[in-house]
Formats: sequence, structure tokens, C-alpha cells
Amino acid sequence: MINVLVADDELPAVEELAFLLGRDARIGAIHRASSGTEALRKLETESVDAVFLDIHMPALSGLDIARAISRSSSPPAVVFVTADEDCALEAFDLAAVDYLLKPLRAERLARSVDRISELIKDGTPAPEMITVDLGSTTRMIRRDDVTYVQAQGDYARLHTAEASYLIRVPLTDLEQKWADAGFIRIHRSYLIALNHVQHLKLSTTGPSVAVSGAELPISRRHLPSVRDKLQSTRIRPQA
Repeated sequence: MINVLVADDELPAVEELAFLLGRDARIGAIHRASSGTEALRKLETESVDAVFLDIHMPALSGLDIARAISRSSSPPAVVFVTADEDCALEAFDLAAVDYLLKPLRAERLARSVDRISELIKDGTPAPEMITVDLGSTTRMIRRDDVTYVQAQGDYARLHTAEASYLIRVPLTDLEQKWADAGFIRIHRSYLIALNHVQHLKLSTTGPSVAVSGAELPISRRHLPSVRDKLQSTRIRPQA
């Protein structure tokens, strides 16, 4: 069971998040704090595996609390909860596991609990984060949320389940940098994440691979290496 602390200076926000967390069978004790000072006090007296912090609290902000607990020998996982994305870069500099935007959605919260659970179970290091621009906003996304990458000239478009983001990095550079993270080239225009592959399809129109609902072409040149990689992960071709 994952014991958590919810800290927000607005009591309704504390209760809403506590209610949503309480519906998840993986969550154990839910401690509450309505200020940064109270949150630090609870962290000293209670056993907490993960802390959900509102960023904009008076006196001691969520960022202040994260800095304080990061000096601990075994700090809890940190998830920031906020109404805006202004502090995303600073939040991930503090090795946050996730960054949730209000209003909260139950399915998005469940993904945060998934990440906390993985971190606790495997001792997984903090995920690699990527800085992307979305309109006039700069935000951070997790590399393991990227399902595939599409070449667009000297740029690359990162596709996730929720959106796509254009970054100023050539696909060839990402192919080299992300190879150890399970990304492979399947075509001059595509790089895919192996753990998001659903199936490989061989047909008269040419080979393709399904990645999180998208059907992507595989070039003849890349097909042998793609098949070898997928066979090692037990994904068999479909006729």
C-alpha cells in the first residue's frame, strides 16, 4: 500500500484529491495538510511514500517543501498539483515524478499512482524529461510517454497519447540518443518506442507496425532489424 500526503492551502482541493486517491486500491493512509508548515510536520511524524503538493501555497510553497525533502536520505515521491504550468521546469528540476494540472481527472491521477508504484517497486530512477513548446507555453513531458517520433525536416514531432510536440532536433540525432531507451528506426520518417508497439503487420501493400493506435510504415531496408527487435520482445507479425 502507498501512504500519501496531500498538501494544499485550499481545503476543498485537499478533500477532492483525497477522495480521488481513496478510490484507488493501491493507496493506503491518506494524510492531509493545509499549509507548507503542516506538511513538513506531517512528513516528520508519519510514514509517507508519496506527497501531492500544491505549488502555490503561502509562506512555504510546494517547491519549498520539495527542496526540503530532497535532502532526506530516502525522500518520498513528489507529485506537483497546480492550476498552471508556469513552474513545470523548476518542478522537474526537483525530480518530480509527475505534474498534475487542475481540474484533476481520475484517469490522469491513476497514471501518477502507476508511476509512484513503479518507482517504489523497482527503485526506478526519475524519468528523463523533455522540454517542449506548446504554443506560447513551455512544458515538460516524460520520454517514456512518447510513443513514436516523426521526422519533419530538421525538426522531429514527438507523439504521445495526449498530444504531439515539435522539437528542434533531427530524427537521426534522436535515433542515436534514444537507442538505449528502446527506440528504433523503422523508416526514414519514423522512430518508434518498442514498449508501445501493438503488432507488426505484413501485407501486399508493405509492412507496417501499430503503435498506440497509429499504423506506421516500415521500410524494406529496416524490416529485418525491426523484426529481430520485435521477436525479442515476443511481438509476432500478423498476416
